[in-house]
Amino acid sequence: MQKEIHTLQPRTAFYRRERHSVSLAREFTRTALADWDLKQRAEDIVLCVSELATNALLHGVPPGRGYRLWLSLPEAATGTLRIEVHDSGGGEPCVPTAAVTGDAEAGRGLLLVAALADAWGVGERVPGKVVWCEFRGGGEGDRAGYGRA
Repeated sequence: MQKEIHTLQPRTAFYRRERHSVSLAREFTRTALADWDLKQRAEDIVLCVSELATNALLHGVPPGRGYRLWLSLPEAATGTLRIEVHDSGGGEPCVPTAAVTGDAEAGRGLLLVAALADAWGVGERVPGKVVWCEFRGGGEGDRAGYGRA
């Protein structure tokens, strides 16, 4: 019996350097997840998108520019969901090494991404960088079973 593989088209959106762009990125992600029938860990995925978009907005997008959100799921049944946020700013994001205090209003974004996603990292682009995270797929034919490996 031949195994049927469904390849889904990546989803991408560009957002200007505006505060409400983060909520637009969350909604874009929710729509893509619903279209792809990914239910498990959906809130973790949306939270990671929110944190990466917020970081791009606050630290990676120069005035007059924007950032691109890119979502891909190469194989619907067993693939890895990859989230990328492309910006044109400098610097390299990193997880804080010192503890973030309870009163701090910033500094938890990449800690959350590192804790929730199965992998994350930073790649180069000219100009700027790509900050990405991945969520591994569930078992064969089980898109609803997205879980940690």
